[in-house]
Amino acid sequence: MIKDIVHDPVFLAAKSEPATADDLQTAVDLVDTITANREACIGMAANMIGVLKRIIVFDDGGKYTVMFNPEIIRGEKPYKTEEGCLSLLGGPRPVERYKTIKVRWQNEKFEPRVKNFSGLAAQIIQHEIDHCNGVLI
Repeated sequence: MIKDIVHDPVFLAAKSEPATADDLQTAVDLVDTITANREACIGMAANMIGVLKRIIVFDDGGKYTVMFNPEIIRGEKPYKTEEGCLSLLGGPRPVERYKTIKVRWQNEKFEPRVKNFSGLAAQIIQHEIDHCNGVLI
């Protein structure tokens, strides 16, 4: 189901709780909502649709990847950039990111996964994990 985007900075600053198998519908709602906003959005976290769970979705080379309970376990080659956010009003804001990251997460069957990401995918994942941690850019 397509959900409304949350713009409340107080809500968005709250840390998300770990996701469980009971949260699979939230992942479906995230994919539906990012698909509906694909012209303006390439990544989304559950708190952006009003659910404080550690679930993110992002455009991974033309297909959407969903991560449950993602965490960055290594980052390399920090750089400065600017990012915008569908849930925050105003223009792009300065941030520091890593060019390459190693991420641990669970798939929709809650099987553990670990993978290295670089470039735009790494940047999106870092932005969305920030959302899970209550970090606003």
